[in-house]
Amino acid sequence: MLVLRFLNVVAPAYFLGISAVTFLLQIFLFIPSMFKDPTATPLFSSALLHGALFLFLSANALGNYILVIQNSPEDLAGGGSNPGPGGEAGANWMDGGRTPGAALPGTHFCRLCARVTQRHDHHCFFTGNCIGSRNMRNFIMFCLYTSLACLDSLVAGVAYVSAALSTSFANPLAFLTLLPHSISQFFSGALLSSEMFVILMLYLWLGIGLACAGFCCHQMLLILRGQTRYQVRKGTAARPRPWRKNLQEVFGKRWLLGLLIPVLNVGSDYHRQKEK
Repeated sequence: MLVLRFLNVVAPAYFLGISAVTFLLQIFLFIPSMFKDPTATPLFSSALLHGALFLFLSANALGNYILVIQNSPEDLAGGGSNPGPGGEAGANWMDGGRTPGAALPGTHFCRLCARVTQRHDHHCFFTGNCIGSRNMRNFIMFCLYTSLACLDSLVAGVAYVSAALSTSFANPLAFLTLLPHSISQFFSGALLSSEMFVILMLYLWLGIGLACAGFCCHQMLLILRGQTRYQVRKGTAARPRPWRKNLQEVFGKRWLLGLLIPVLNVGSDYHRQKEK
């Protein structure tokens, strides 16, 4: 439990650190390298369009990240992290078996959050928060835009490395052999530390981008089935509902607005129940 609590504190700081480094590399290294002659650059040049795209992806990823953190799990027990009658009631829901009439399927008490989450999916260490009814849509958008931002940074980084080191990536295996060759060149003194750092970041962006994309796809499949990861782990059967109803429950009717800008999960079935 102590290890999990430590990870719950370190993981968000690690993610924010990577985000800050990515932003600095894009703004001060990759994008300026695309300007051959800044005085003669047209308004809709590739460099400016790339910069606008990166800022759009970063703003959505960071905005949804903040919304995931702000939308804490439902404190149905009423006790928060303090012991008492409410805390005992929340502890009774740890196995997901005792749920009040107002609770949604899959209600679960998280030991790390010391709160009860309606339609609990999992505890995300990179946000330090549980994912459930209140923040599921924002969490999926966070994963989506993080994967796209990593892909954008990967493409820009490969272009920078190709120009700076005169390396050709026409061969599909060139990217796989880039790291071992770069390590040998770095220890021999033929490669600068800044260039080696960029190359390491390329593989980090690739790993994070693939992980977020895979997690987002897996989460969407569960939503279409009307299940959560917690329900799958407990062996709970999926609800016999149309897949469009399951999507609307998570994304709401204003799904296009949430796809373009980071907003709260407005218009979903869960929030309509809360308003009543």
